[in-house]
Amino acid sequence: MLDVLGDNPEAVEADLIHHYPGYGRGGPLAAFWKGEITLRLLRVMVEQLPPNSATARAENGHDWQHADYATQDTVDLLALLVTQFANAHRDPKKYPNPMPLPEPGWRPGDPPPEDTAAAEEERRAKARDAYERLNSQLIPGKG
Repeated sequence: MLDVLGDNPEAVEADLIHHYPGYGRGGPLAAFWKGEITLRLLRVMVEQLPPNSATARAENGHDWQHADYATQDTVDLLALLVTQFANAHRDPKKYPNPMPLPEPGWRPGDPPPEDTAAAEEERRAKARDAYERLNSQLIPGKG
């Protein structure tokens, strides 16, 4: 029985009650314990919960749907298009350096921006220390 409910039994129970209201108070879980439905039917109900359910959010760690990813892709491509257009039509005498290309937006599974900034600062500090260590070994009077 616990295998059917998975790692997030509360989310599964809430979804079953929400998506199958015809089973009355307690939803399909109560109907299973009363012997009104089989374990197989309960398993099928759980497996067929929609992708925007609480169970899917709990398992995935986010509630992004296909449309959310498509929207973010559109935003990223539009930002790239605007930047490329601006670079193609800039006055090279007035603006000698082109605008840098924008970074893609955050998506589930990516580290949060503050973690990325901290990791980048740590990488720079290590590179700076390595540079100083090399200079102290190679340049007389620096060590």
